[in-house]
Amino acid sequence: MRAKITYFVTAAVLVFYFALVGSRGVLLIQHGTLLTVTFGVAVLILPVIGIWFLWKNTQFVARANALAAELDAEGGLPVDELVRTPSGRIDRASADAVFARRREETEDSPDDWRCWFRLAVAYQDARDTPRARKAMQRAIALHTKPTQPSTP
Repeated sequence: MRAKITYFVTAAVLVFYFALVGSRGVLLIQHGTLLTVTFGVAVLILPVIGIWFLWKNTQFVARANALAAELDAEGGLPVDELVRTPSGRIDRASADAVFARRREETEDSPDDWRCWFRLAVAYQDARDTPRARKAMQRAIALHTKPTQPSTP
């Protein structure tokens, strides 16, 4: 719940910032000189890119949460079996051991979105966010991919 609140607060702050920057871009364009119009257009591009990025990230999070809910309903969410330090951080050797199991599971069933989801969690636990994101994108793609009818 805390992560959702943080995400929505951050998104709201970003939208406010995009509006502020956008209004400055409009003011520059309204000034009417070649230089200010050029800068105004350039300034307006930044909020457009930011809004697009925020939208894509929000879609990703919503889809990943939907997969987590479906996996939870099936009883297939990975169990937190990681050893933690006294401060609560995940022990690296423990994360590596779980990751190795998840990787083998995914190699055995490369078309199963559930395996890719669990691999993404293992990557995140091992603090490899870029690979965690790619694995989750693969899980989402496999989940949304229509199943092929079997031919007799």
